[in-house]
Amino acid sequence: MTRPGRISLAAVALASVLVTGLEAQTMKADQPALTALSGFGTAIAIGDGELIVADPLSRKGPGTIYIYRKGSDGSWEEAYTLKASDAAAGDTFGRAVATDGTTLLVGATAIADGAGAAFVYQRDGTGTWQRQGGLTPSGVAPGDQFGRQVALSGDFAFVSASGHNEGAGAVFVFRRDGDGKWSEQAMLAGNDLAANDQFGWSLSADGNRVAVGAPSFRNTRIGAAYIFDFDAASGSWTQSAKIEGRAMQAGAGFGSSILLNGDHLIAGAPGSNNFQGSAVIFSRDSETGEWSEAMTLTPFDGSRRAGFGGSFAMAGNELWIGSPGAERRNGVVYRFMVNHDAGTMDGVVKLRGADLKRGDSFGGTIAVRDDIAVIGMGGADFGEGKAKVFERDAAGNWNETATLLSKPINYAAVTGGRVNCAGGEASVFKCDQVDLISFLPVSEIGGARGVRVNDLWGWTDPETGREYALVGRLDGTSFIDVTDAANPKYLGNLPMTEGANASTWRDIKVYKNHAFIVADGAGEHGMQVFDLTQLRDLRNAPRTFTETAHYDRINSAHNIVINEETGYAFSVGNSGGGETCGGGLHMINIQDPEHPTFAGCFSDTETGRRRTGYTHDAQCVTYHGPDEKYRGREICFGANETALSVADVTDKNAPVKLAAAPYPNVGYTHQGWLTEDQKYFFLDDELDELRGFTDHTRTMIWDVSDLDDPVLVKEYFGPTEAIDHNLYIKGNLMYQSNYLSGLRIVDISDVENPHEIGYFDTVPYGENSASFGGSWSNYPFFKSGVIVVTSGTEGVFVLKKKEIIP
Repeated sequence: MTRPGRISLAAVALASVLVTGLEAQTMKADQPALTALSGFGTAIAIGDGELIVADPLSRKGPGTIYIYRKGSDGSWEEAYTLKASDAAAGDTFGRAVATDGTTLLVGATAIADGAGAAFVYQRDGTGTWQRQGGLTPSGVAPGDQFGRQVALSGDFAFVSASGHNEGAGAVFVFRRDGDGKWSEQAMLAGNDLAANDQFGWSLSADGNRVAVGAPSFRNTRIGAAYIFDFDAASGSWTQSAKIEGRAMQAGAGFGSSILLNGDHLIAGAPGSNNFQGSAVIFSRDSETGEWSEAMTLTPFDGSRRAGFGGSFAMAGNELWIGSPGAERRNGVVYRFMVNHDAGTMDGVVKLRGADLKRGDSFGGTIAVRDDIAVIGMGGADFGEGKAKVFERDAAGNWNETATLLSKPINYAAVTGGRVNCAGGEASVFKCDQVDLISFLPVSEIGGARGVRVNDLWGWTDPETGREYALVGRLDGTSFIDVTDAANPKYLGNLPMTEGANASTWRDIKVYKNHAFIVADGAGEHGMQVFDLTQLRDLRNAPRTFTETAHYDRINSAHNIVINEETGYAFSVGNSGGGETCGGGLHMINIQDPEHPTFAGCFSDTETGRRRTGYTHDAQCVTYHGPDEKYRGREICFGANETALSVADVTDKNAPVKLAAAPYPNVGYTHQGWLTEDQKYFFLDDELDELRGFTDHTRTMIWDVSDLDDPVLVKEYFGPTEAIDHNLYIKGNLMYQSNYLSGLRIVDISDVENPHEIGYFDTVPYGENSASFGGSWSNYPFFKSGVIVVTSGTEGVFVLKKKEIIP
């Protein structure tokens, strides 16, 4: 380390780690933990005798700020909560918070179509925060995200709008007069910004100086930081410096977090060194006013994706630096000892939370004041978030004294009788021609705080005729008896493979009364085999089950495909070890379900984003369609990221590529299903809506009557902007789960001219936009006619189309 200048102390300092937050089925599960900060603890501040912890990013409810105070027994207790006066689900109230003890400033980026807002609170005579109005800037438009970061310094308030001016970003400065009224004083922007630089992603103020980070500077995400000084004589703010880290590579995110401390600036680059991360300290020459790099701090035991430098705070003579991705994403805070007399760092120790789990991201945010510290864990409980409190004792030791968490928001279960879709609604859900038979929230099918559901399949017991939904969760599989559709019964849970990771992606299929279960990004999960006959006449439900058999020739897999006519399974999207087959078809003989054996590989290396033949999902059938030369052959139709793939896999030792069919405006070739006559294949693309290739849900219709030459004959556009996800075809109807617009039922009797005939929106909040969340999948194949639908944070719906209700 090089010798730094003197580092002064600060009472309170806070910086946030860079957040991205996509939750697509196509995104990999091992994204850096520094991108996972999303829940309770996203923003933290410490006031006079109280802790201020925000939970701003819930889609199901309004953003909430929790105020904690010590009770009579000395423990931290929730005193009350704050919400926006016009609180609404998804308003992001609390996206940023700052306090000086008497004033509380709160940002909310989603309000007014993303224009954003900032609210001012003052303490009343009882010490309770009371809203005193808001800060209203000029020239802010939808999408500007005003309120992304906030800071207070004396009579100055700073609010960033990182989306302003096509994402170049800006910081608005407000000043308080002697009567306590705030007025806009200036708008700050770097003198060389361009679109998407995200100036204002981080923000730190000290006295008459403010530092602003632009971590996406020049679209390379190398990043930069800017410093502005206030001239009291002229009453104006001037950019005094632009600071860049030396030798930073693209993606470093320099300026993602920032701390201004007198004549010293600390800027985090959590994406540098392959996301190991670093923190760079700069010092200002008091005579020339020039800023120079004094030292770069890196973790002494740094690891890939540790995200060191994601957050900062000063605690007495210690500089605290968060590394939320360290130690398998448990997270760590490094405490560097500052020697003020020598101007050096004289040592470093780690601060850990008790009972951390992989993905908790401890250290994503930090706030310290006097002898109290609060450390955010944005990844805890699968992104719901927690915060840990530490207090310094008389001997100078920091001791963990509390774990704070928000209350989960769940919709109430709906059971006991059908809820008709009337007037466009059934319970709190929008609908048309589809009735709600029952609904079970995630919490009632074995899901703990933060758990979401994903894929599902169905099983009908051939002896009893009872119908069961097999539902994937982040951490296991739920079994639900839906025979009495109005009163579904949760029977129990099959936990994920011991030693595996919880996963957003779990997939299930059935053969010979056995369920076959895989998970993606899950480490050494393998394929679980479960004998479903255990569900017959089950007593003492719900139960915790164990797998019947295990297949370990794969580690993680995105989906499992089964051809029940041949007794072969095909794991696809394989990764993380074992025989990956390039991510293509890993073929497994499951004719003896409890003794699966490897049968071969197939991948078409002209497809896939990395040209390995990666298959995201597939349908494999014994072919009886119009192409006579392939009748009786086993044919697989693969959604291969970049194209539709068709292969003859009859001979597992020598599978044959038949066709690879790209199409215009490919976003991500995701999943599809054959019509029952096997003449057409309906294909969805998960990312075309998100990337702006289409302004409505698009489904490709392929004529596959010539398997060697599939022809795209029609693009069907749905009525909303939502992203299409899993689709299935039964008879002349397509059942399509479209994320935020829910289940859509489409009449395809005129195959090349489909039209929607009903829907059920599983997401009773927000708009049907091209974003993630909501309905993941559906199973429409039960003889009873019920349709089971999963919806991520909501739970499991049992539905019926009106025409088939007796």
